[in-house]
Amino acid sequence: MKIYTRTGDDGTTSLFGGMRVSKDNARIEAYGAVDELNAVLGMAASLSGDDGVTRLLQNIQRDLFTIGTDLATPPDRHKSVDDRIIQSLVETLETAIDKLETSLPPLRQFILPGGHPCAAAIHVARTICRRAERRVIALGSAEAITPASRIFLNRLSDYLFVLARHVNHMHDVEETTWDRKQLDDRNKTPS
Repeated sequence: MKIYTRTGDDGTTSLFGGMRVSKDNARIEAYGAVDELNAVLGMAASLSGDDGVTRLLQNIQRDLFTIGTDLATPPDRHKSVDDRIIQSLVETLETAIDKLETSLPPLRQFILPGGHPCAAAIHVARTICRRAERRVIALGSAEAITPASRIFLNRLSDYLFVLARHVNHMHDVEETTWDRKQLDDRNKTPS
């Protein structure tokens, strides 16, 4: 099978079921952002150096294929993914967040994204996840979507934040905090 088909040379692509739409269609924007998120999670997995974290990230990548499949299905087609399946993924994320948070020091200040290379990549993924969520919300304003897909992305961004903290903690990398006082001190001019 050839990787190129030339069918998209006119600026269109196919949704599941064969319907052709412009490549800047809201549905394409939504699942394109999910695909971008999936790629960055693959990069984070390659940087993890820990089999457990790699497995967690790869499981999320698989879940994102489920979300992408749902988003690539036009509303007039039968639902490709049952809402209950995605809701169960949301519940799994919530359980994982709760479990990870018990092993982390409590947050008392905002933290700057970064730290261990894997954690930094997870923070990038978190911001892409937020963008994907915004794209899905925009799509939902125009067409029917599975509401649980939007909820999944919202919960996933929370999970990625906690997972990045966990990776830094696991590698004994201290989180850099943001403090308004530091900004004020830095911007003081000598009298």
